[in-house]
Amino acid sequence: MQAAVSVNHFNGNVLVAKSGKIIYQKAFGYRNYDTKEPLDNNSVFELQSITKQFTCMAILMLVEKGKLTLTDSIRHFFPELPYSNVTIRNLLTHTSGLPDDLDVLSQYWDQKKVAFNQDLINILASKNIPPHFKPGENVEYSNTAFDLLASIVEKASGLSYADFLRRNIFIPLRMHSSHIYTTTHALKQDLPNFAYGYIYSDSLRRYILPALLPELDFVIYCDDINGAGNVSSTTGDLLKWDRALKTHQLISKRTQDEMLSPQSAFDSASKVYWGYGAHRLHKNELGEYISGGGGWPRYAHSTIRYPKDDLTIIILSNNESTPNLISSALAYIVADRQVEIPYRHIAIPLDTALLNRYLGQYTIPNVPTATKMELFTKEGKLFYRYENSNTEMELKAESPTKFFNKQGTDQQIEFEVTATGKVSKALYIIGGMEKQMKKIK
Repeated sequence: MQAAVSVNHFNGNVLVAKSGKIIYQKAFGYRNYDTKEPLDNNSVFELQSITKQFTCMAILMLVEKGKLTLTDSIRHFFPELPYSNVTIRNLLTHTSGLPDDLDVLSQYWDQKKVAFNQDLINILASKNIPPHFKPGENVEYSNTAFDLLASIVEKASGLSYADFLRRNIFIPLRMHSSHIYTTTHALKQDLPNFAYGYIYSDSLRRYILPALLPELDFVIYCDDINGAGNVSSTTGDLLKWDRALKTHQLISKRTQDEMLSPQSAFDSASKVYWGYGAHRLHKNELGEYISGGGGWPRYAHSTIRYPKDDLTIIILSNNESTPNLISSALAYIVADRQVEIPYRHIAIPLDTALLNRYLGQYTIPNVPTATKMELFTKEGKLFYRYENSNTEMELKAESPTKFFNKQGTDQQIEFEVTATGKVSKALYIIGGMEKQMKKIK
């Protein structure tokens, strides 16, 4: 973690627990870059899309109370909406086809004002914006779906979304640092222990609040819409949430098993599926695991639980670090697997003729982003692209057998070569985790 901080500029909080017992918990960096106030283990972060887990739970609690059913049409609650045959189940499984809330608000909303859920619903009703596909015919991640689910919680329960979560989830689970927090609050007061989110400005060469950039003004006018985001919490409170899911404290085991079973395909090629909400279901060399995350200009978060080993890893970052890779690497460490410590790469010139021995198509096991990669040369340089992608990324040499790319994530490819120059082994290294590649062409 110290290397992740010094080399990759990680800023945020980390918690690792085994069978509910914390084995590692630490805060790195600042909660406020401007005042240099440090983060601590009690720092509160906006959770962004991890919020969807709580929205999903609220819906399922109401289902068990008989207040609604998963087959209910959204027009039962909002008859003014033009979307026929969209059910609550469609909303929970990202199969609704509803237009993106940010696209809708950026086109039809007065961006000098803060928007709320009802404003989004009014626009969807009045503008008759077409869906992206018929419900159930495709899968597309949908913030709009969870905005509507939060409003359905209010309709079905008679409580505000914030009050429902507070009374039915946060108080019973003793999540005392968890609440609904919005940009409107942030502009009015400095809340104790709140971890303000920052992005790096290349021109200013420092971290700044995204609201200072005109092109990111949506973080203000969209940030008071609840359901897809707006829950704030700590790593400690999220461990309490994790334990509640582990022991199905809030809903029946049957309903929770349904929530955490494959409902729609996130990536069928990599065999990654959606449960209800923002729960992603994966399998890698360490076994089956359930993940969640959140991202928005300034924040990036990851939660992972390996049910078989009862291993939980929670990472909250307020400077857009790469928590998914860090959490996966920490899981490797707990499982006693080798992890390469982050370090600064230095590129060297390399004879173009040496590159030819590396060219071809390779498979990469247990990588969520892709399963196949092609290595090729262009203008005397080595490049790679993933299967079904036109994006080309340059690989720079740091030795005759090791190459790296630092655009976004630290990706490396290392080869072992025989005395005759033939490749005998190829390793794909991402976030410090080594995965053996197999050449197929």
